[in-house]
Amino acid sequence: MRPAAFDYRAPATLGEALALLAAHPGAKLLAGGQSLVPVLNLRLAAPPLLVDLRRIPELARSVLEHDGALTLGAMTRHRVFERDARVRAAQPLAAAAVPHIAHVAIRNRGTIGGSLCHADPAAEWPAVTLACDAAMTIAGSAGTRTVDAADFFTGLFETAVGTGEILTAVRFPAWPARRRHGFAEVARRHGDFALVGVAAAVDLDERGAVALARIAVFGAADAPVLAQEAAQALVGRRGEGAAREAGRLARARIAPRSDHHASAEYRSELVEVLVRRALGQALGVAPAKAA
Repeated sequence: MRPAAFDYRAPATLGEALALLAAHPGAKLLAGGQSLVPVLNLRLAAPPLLVDLRRIPELARSVLEHDGALTLGAMTRHRVFERDARVRAAQPLAAAAVPHIAHVAIRNRGTIGGSLCHADPAAEWPAVTLACDAAMTIAGSAGTRTVDAADFFTGLFETAVGTGEILTAVRFPAWPARRRHGFAEVARRHGDFALVGVAAAVDLDERGAVALARIAVFGAADAPVLAQEAAQALVGRRGEGAAREAGRLARARIAPRSDHHASAEYRSELVEVLVRRALGQALGVAPAKAA
């Protein structure tokens, strides 16, 4: 199918882009187009104007700060995490997750900001930002504001970005020396959206026990979920027993949805197994076997 007719603009500055959004209610932002273009072709959306952000230099800029924090412009392509050794070293969990995003052609064009604002519950980036405690910078006519990842995803395909606003950057805090990570997902085929996935960041103390953990589960609910009780149960512990208990707690507290891809019961089983598997990677224990 072909999309409905629309106007197209490619502003050169953020100010111009915001002005276009203000002047054209219903306009859509084009930030890679890997999700938007199929939606347009299916005529599930028919915006009067597309505002292409690719010509705005500041939105594609990456900055590694002196304290180790990494700030990425919203137009940063997924492939940066596969090609840029500096970026991979700064955020190992994100680097582990990106190869699971679709296929190389899509990773070459798709952007971190586009994925976050699309907020597909089965996408990898939202879970990674949750697990890493990232913060999003949003610009609007009234200025800029910062929203923590925990508050950014507000529902199914919904975020804290308001009408007339643009997500401009994502800031990942510095990666601590004692932090370990794990990432696991199950999809029908490589490159498909995950039926369920888990991104985990675990900080170890001097004894090798867990001091702090963040476990983000995606694909199970309408938005990525932090398994907070499971993470708390890890504190002070180590090894496979801790990972198994965390998996059971995550399964007990997360109520997955059913759809034509998988039943709630199957997703619930995956939550437990993949939490164990991701934590097994982080804690250096044997991988969990599928139940």
